[in-house]
Amino acid sequence: MLPNIPLDLNFVRQQFPAFKEPSLNNSAFFENAGGSYMCQQVIDRLTSYYHKTKVQPYHPYPQAQLAGSQMDKAYSEFASWLNVTEQEIYFGPSTSQNTYVLAEAMLGWLKEGDEIIVTNQDHEANSGVWRKLAQRGIIVKQWSVEATTGSLNIDHLSTLFNDKTKLLVFPHCSNILGEINPVAQIAKLAQQNGVKTLVDGVSYAGHGLPDINSLGVDIYLFSLYKVYGTHQGVMVVRSQMDELLDNQGHYFNSNLREKRLTPAGPDHAQIAAATGVCDYFNTLYEHHFDTSKSADGNRNEAVHNLLIQAEQQVLQPLLDFFNRHSKIRLLGPDTVTNRAPTVSIIIQGHSSMALASALGEQGIMCGAGHFYSVRLLEAMGIDTEDGVLRFSLVHYTSAAEVELLIAKLTAIID
Repeated sequence: MLPNIPLDLNFVRQQFPAFKEPSLNNSAFFENAGGSYMCQQVIDRLTSYYHKTKVQPYHPYPQAQLAGSQMDKAYSEFASWLNVTEQEIYFGPSTSQNTYVLAEAMLGWLKEGDEIIVTNQDHEANSGVWRKLAQRGIIVKQWSVEATTGSLNIDHLSTLFNDKTKLLVFPHCSNILGEINPVAQIAKLAQQNGVKTLVDGVSYAGHGLPDINSLGVDIYLFSLYKVYGTHQGVMVVRSQMDELLDNQGHYFNSNLREKRLTPAGPDHAQIAAATGVCDYFNTLYEHHFDTSKSADGNRNEAVHNLLIQAEQQVLQPLLDFFNRHSKIRLLGPDTVTNRAPTVSIIIQGHSSMALASALGEQGIMCGAGHFYSVRLLEAMGIDTEDGVLRFSLVHYTSAAEVELLIAKLTAIID
């Protein structure tokens, strides 16, 4: 059993230059689901790369060899934190771009008449690209959400499988509802039916990197700029799935694993800097735990739990406020159980867009709109033009910031 260690918030915020930035004083950041603050460790690695090794990596001279080794380290470090092999890690320009590449790569495996299952709970990046395969002869079925809650019912999923089903695409966590789907359970059900799984983890990974091996999925995607890093996407493609995908790079690079699914070529500096995210998590671990008593597996679990516990403590008062207020409709779970701290609401008599603007003028940085989950809002009968008012927290969000948000919002709507 891992110890229940309180997060040292002061130490955490020292790792993020944004909290020392004068122009951000008197502000509270609640749009982390759109992109989190970058940690100092990433900034340091990015700066060092541009200063010292801005060359073509892997060429036979010292600076190029150093550049290549810095990139290699990103693969090995993320493999360790995600519990996969280095050969299963890919870096790409963004998760949206990565899904387009994957869809093309799958056309050598998927045949006309094969079936895939998508949801209407996803961000459009993990929905639209797969739906477009219908133009290529693939049959697309939808695992639809419950209209009142927006949740995905596993019992409904079972009815969609047949002997032609090849792929199931779904989110780890909704970027509107914050609800965490039971990925391991869904993946096991899919596997029992001979179906591969692709999971969008963009709205989950910033709250603790998952153990991909334990989840049992075939492909897992997330965005580093929502995990305290640079603007690029990470793909985990398990080796057995990778063998089914067509090369999307130059034909003469087809035998180079890291180039098969990155047709635009890698961003050398950003990949090298990505290791800074792992440096940050290591720093958290070393600061909070006795490093002499834990193996790497415990390290990963310990940091994951540390972040989740910290987030739940500051999230609960916000959920309590939303649940009590007669004008507020809270979307997604109404307790911290089984939800990420991405909280969307609709307030009777108020425009979501107008509220976000009014709060912004008072130092509350938040967002409003559909957040590329138009299909989900449509299914729930929510106006997609005005959308929802969204507040997204992470572990560096303080209780005082939540109190400030509640006070500012109360003054506007009451």
